[in-house]
Amino acid sequence: MTATAVGTVDAPVDPSIMRQAMGQFASGVTVITTLDGEGNPTGCTMSAFSSLSLDPPLVLVCIGKDRSMAKWLQEGNGYVVNILAAHQADLALNFAGRAPNRFSEVSWQPGLHGMPRLDGVICHVECDLSSIADGGDHLIVIGAVAGAEVHDGDPLLYAQGKFGQMLQAKPSDGPASLPDEWLCSAPW
Repeated sequence: MTATAVGTVDAPVDPSIMRQAMGQFASGVTVITTLDGEGNPTGCTMSAFSSLSLDPPLVLVCIGKDRSMAKWLQEGNGYVVNILAAHQADLALNFAGRAPNRFSEVSWQPGLHGMPRLDGVICHVECDLSSIADGGDHLIVIGAVAGAEVHDGDPLLYAQGKFGQMLQAKPSDGPASLPDEWLCSAPW
């Protein structure tokens, strides 16, 4: 399907076209976890996660203002970014749903401030809440990284409404010879 739209300040791009356009960008899949107002674990699947700064170490997640998780991120001390491994699509779907107790079949350990660290992920990034900014119909939740732990494995990817995995380069491909600016302003 081909969709084309041109927006202006007075007439922005149709939201359905915007969603389709942004879906073309492959991203990693995370489950953001924290504690609710009663101290119970809560979490949701998010692909809107990014490194923001190395000095100081900051990350951000973006969540729809209408999501129940938005309340807990605003009221809590912080959150954990659980970066999912390639084999964890079922876990992503579990936390994307509206089940009342998403943790009933999930193995996890308490981390910073008792917030859930999911087992089997390829990375935990534990964050203290730094600030929250308005992002239209989303909140931009900035976390000060208090700890990070990296585990072996490939990431789960998501694009065009489907999960995917990284392709392995053939040994003959070798590293690409790209100019230094190919990473633009990536903090790493």
